[in-house]
Formats: sequence, C-alpha cells, structure tokens
Amino acid sequence: MEFTVEQVASLLNGKVEGDGSTKVNRLDKIQDGQPGGISFLSNEKYENFIYETSASAVIVSENFQPKKSLKTSLIRVKDAYTGFTQILEAYAQFTKNSKSGIEQPSFIHDSSTIGGDHYRGAFSYIGQKTVIGDNVKIYPNVFIGDNVRIGDHCIIHPGVKICNDTIIGSYCEIHPGAVIGSDGFGFAPQEDGTYKAIPQIGNVIIEDFVSIGANTTVDCATMGSTVIRKGAKIDNQVQIAHNVIIGENTVIAAQAGISGSTEIGKNCVIAGKAGIVGHIKIADKTTIGANTGIIRSIETSGQTLFGYMGFELKGFLKAYAIFKNLPQLQDRLRELEKKQ
Repeated sequence: MEFTVEQVASLLNGKVEGDGSTKVNRLDKIQDGQPGGISFLSNEKYENFIYETSASAVIVSENFQPKKSLKTSLIRVKDAYTGFTQILEAYAQFTKNSKSGIEQPSFIHDSSTIGGDHYRGAFSYIGQKTVIGDNVKIYPNVFIGDNVRIGDHCIIHPGVKICNDTIIGSYCEIHPGAVIGSDGFGFAPQEDGTYKAIPQIGNVIIEDFVSIGANTTVDCATMGSTVIRKGAKIDNQVQIAHNVIIGENTVIAAQAGISGSTEIGKNCVIAGKAGIVGHIKIADKTTIGANTGIIRSIETSGQTLFGYMGFELKGFLKAYAIFKNLPQLQDRLRELEKKQ
C-alpha cells in the first residue's frame, strides 16, 4: 500500500503541515522512523524523537507546538493516538482480509455451509451441520466441530479449536491456539476417594465484536451456556470456566482465571493474573487489579479492588502502608512495654 501524506490526512480529517505529496508505505515507531514511514506522537515523553525522526510524516494532536525545527511533515488531528489507531485499523483490515480462496487439503462436511468471499487454510476442518457466514477467514489447522454457528466477518486464526454447538456472532476475532467449548472442570467425588467426570452438555455463546486472545480457553457449560457478551475483549492465556457470563465491553488481561458460574458485569476491567472464585457476581464497571483474588460478590458498581482478598483500593493501600512499617511498629511497641 502506498499513499500520499495528503491522502492520509484526508482519511483522518486532519491538516497537513509540510509536503502533502510525499508518499508513505509503512507504519513506524517514531524513534525508528525512516523515509516512507508514518508515525505518531501522543506522549510528551517521546517528543524529543520528533526532532530526530526520519519518518516522512508524523501524526500529532492539534495543540502540539514544536520547540525545534522539524525534518518531517505533520498531520494535525484532534487526537494523535486516536488518529494513528485509525491507520492501524485500516492496515490490519487490509492485510487480514486479503486472504481468499480454499487451500488444500481442507475439509468441510457436505451438510455444512459457508458464505461468500471466505478463506479456508490448509488442514482446516469443518464438521457436520455447521453454518458459517460471509467474509470469514479460517486459517490453517483450525478445527470447527459439529452444529457450530459463526457470523459474518470473523477471523479464526491458526490452530483454533471450536467445539460442537458453539455459537459465534459477527465481527469476532479468535487468535491462535484458543480453545472454545471444551469440557468444563466438573468431577463428582466418589465414596472410594476417586472422582467421576460430570458430562458437560452445554455450549458457548460469543456475541458480536468479541476478541479472544491466543491460547485462551473458554469452557462449555455443564448445562445451558457459557456466554461472552458483545464487545468483550479477552487477552492471551485466560481461563473462562463453565457457565461463566462475561458482560458487554468487559476487558480481561492475560492469565486471569474466572471460576464456574460467576457473572461479570458490563465494562469491567480484570487485570493480569487476577483470580475470581465461582458462583459470585461482579458489579458493572468494577476494576480488579493484577494478582487480585476475589472471593465474594461485588455488589457496588465502579469500585477498584486490589490485593489477595480483593480490598477496596484505598483501604488496601492504607493497610499495605501499615504492613510495610510493621517491624518498626513492633520495635516501638516493645520499647513502650519496657517502660511500663
């Protein structure tokens, strides 16, 4: 792809300062920018690089005032970060949607259907009675089981496994190695001390505009459905257990784990390695810090929780400040006891 700086500015509703006819064909970090590249500046910590960069153009916010002379053209937009994100989205859509056709060997059962303008990579497998929409990209080594439903404009990356009866909406992206719909962790203890597997007969429902990260696992429900609501974004290596419900536009960072039958509200933020027990509810707009453990329901929306037992953030910071000073406090207490 090659565009002029003026064409990029037009896409972003921005204004050019410099040579609008310069051609750009690459996205660069500002510190590594080279001729033909386009970059952005949204963080003042990186401002020094704009005076040194060899990038052909840099996207900046309307209020940016250079302190030195520049070698690069500027594209002024309302918000530089948002503007560059638009460029990234356009680039990603072009590269991800450029695949088409059917590679061999690949398999689709006679009873299944797939819409137009699709791509199926080598060694992909689609089982019985599955229905897949238009403009879906199925990369190599993907397994899609029986009775699966996948909407339009989805991207299924290499090595993804989508088990029987899963329902996926439109505009979803599932990254490499993710497993959707495998058995939940259900075992019944027996009198002799052994465990017997409980059949998991439910499914997974993923609504529109959901992103599932690499090597993330979403277990099917024991009965009913495990549900990922519209707009949720899930990072790599996250575990979603059976019958969990993830609310709309909730984001979950890497290595978090959510136990069975827990309900997460809308617009929540769950940071990396957070752990949440089963059979509880988390209110809307809750933020759960990294490595935080949640062992009870959170009923008040908008809280920020942190710590092993999931303290409210201000309370945790106060308690932690005291905890750090415990040795000194103990010494003072001993001195006071000696004086009695």
